[in-house]
Amino acid sequence: MAGKVALLLWAQTLGFAGTQTTWIIVEPPWTPAVLWDRVTLTCQGSGTASATTWYKDGQRWGQQGCDRLTVTENGTYECNRPGSGLSLPMRVLDDWLVLQVPARPLLEGDRVTLRCRDRWNNLVTWVSFYHEEKQLVELRNGTELTLFPLQLHHSGRYRCKGWLKDREWVVSAPVTVTVHVPVANATITPGPLSHEVRAGDPVTLHCSVQVGSAPVTLTWLHNGQEVAQGPLLELRAIAVGHSGTYQCVATNQLGQDGHHVFQALSPELALMVTTWGHRDTAVAVNVGRTLLFLLLLLAVFGGCHCWHHHAARKLQDRAPMGVPQPCPTSGSTSDQRGAVRTQRGTVDPCDYDEVL
Repeated sequence: MAGKVALLLWAQTLGFAGTQTTWIIVEPPWTPAVLWDRVTLTCQGSGTASATTWYKDGQRWGQQGCDRLTVTENGTYECNRPGSGLSLPMRVLDDWLVLQVPARPLLEGDRVTLRCRDRWNNLVTWVSFYHEEKQLVELRNGTELTLFPLQLHHSGRYRCKGWLKDREWVVSAPVTVTVHVPVANATITPGPLSHEVRAGDPVTLHCSVQVGSAPVTLTWLHNGQEVAQGPLLELRAIAVGHSGTYQCVATNQLGQDGHHVFQALSPELALMVTTWGHRDTAVAVNVGRTLLFLLLLLAVFGGCHCWHHHAARKLQDRAPMGVPQPCPTSGSTSDQRGAVRTQRGTVDPCDYDEVL
């Protein structure tokens, strides 16, 4: 019943790491990326790096088999891995004004900064931020907007507008912000959330995080008590004492970095350990051993009996000549009892070969 599992964590993109998908890691970790930052894209997915194929604006781009790409032109980039498919698109802009958000999953409770940037980092004044076309704030001497604590209603499309020297008012392209709630899950593969297993079987429990900013700490609870850490809880040669409920807790330790410290508790797993299979087998083995012992014991008794009679016959045969033998009594003839007699005495049933 042992199984395998991969830890599902977010990478520095808006995709899931650990699932059967391909995703792009962008450096610097802002989206959309801007050309004047010397952007590097790295393709992640199943298979080897030599199987990577890059696309720009839907057309094959760059050298085949390279998982890293230094961007020199603006456009929309994708990468492909044969085992996990095509990645989500990554935009690289060269606009006069760009609104950027962190290239990581945005969790409820996070501290998130949106920054409005002029091309080649020129001075921007009178910056306004908009959410779903509604103005949020206007800044005379600032280009950043901080959302804290981040809430689900902060999801949506954002823009910024700024006054650029000699260019008057410029509006950025829209950026979509999606706020996620951390979710943890615990499973036994395969099967539902209630399991009955036999004592002695190996069992592996798996914990995954669907959404969460790395690094994430995973802790296992057995009947509410902490027993282990990590994505896997391996119970080898499981015993009755392992019965009970199991949960995993996912926590984030990035609070000092400005990110939300979250705690997500998985649904409970009910595990029941039974010994009936092993008890029946043990009973069958014990019965077989008892019967074998009885058969051997009977064979030993029979052998001893025959040996005793052989020894008695040999002593009788060695008796000195002339010693009077007792006379047969009346009714001891062979036709009366069916007993076979010779000059040496009665034939022992163990000496059946002599009778023949």
